[in-house]
Amino acid sequence: MAKILSFSGSPSATSRTARLLRHLDDRLRQHGHDVTPLDVRTLPADALLGADFGHPAVVEATALFGDADGVVIGTPVYKAAYSGLLKTLLDLLPQYALTGKTVLPLATGGSTAPVLAIDYALRPVLSSMGAAHIVPGWFTLDKDITTGDDGTLAVAPGTAEALAHVTDTFSRVLGGRTAVLAATG
Repeated sequence: MAKILSFSGSPSATSRTARLLRHLDDRLRQHGHDVTPLDVRTLPADALLGADFGHPAVVEATALFGDADGVVIGTPVYKAAYSGLLKTLLDLLPQYALTGKTVLPLATGGSTAPVLAIDYALRPVLSSMGAAHIVPGWFTLDKDITTGDDGTLAVAPGTAEALAHVTDTFSRVLGGRTAVLAATG
């Protein structure tokens, strides 16, 4: 159906945010989408911090955005805002890197205090980058995401239902937009 870039702005190698995204990637694949994961933390720090637009890893990440029909953006929330690592990559992308794309913003955090970070911190940036449609996102509490000893991810039942709903909505909107774009050439 559609090409989706699913990227995590978490700096942690054991990130709940990244694990949650990979879990949702599987659901999107079940809908027939081609999903490419990208963890910003795997990009070279010198390229990100030095704003090296020509670095091969930055060029490749930029190309992934360009090829995607839809983008899932996941970030932990720190001090009521999305991660600095996410901001660093967004700053390196072209101004209108999200033009024509459907975007699903997701966030994780330790308390409900920053629950509006998606709407008040992240959504304006995504909009300024030209996103065609930013579907309603979801904020997930860290306590609702657990990892078993075998590496399996478990999501609290109410949260799992909500995430399934926002993911399915994203898939539906993206599928509809992709069909319209294909029909109009």
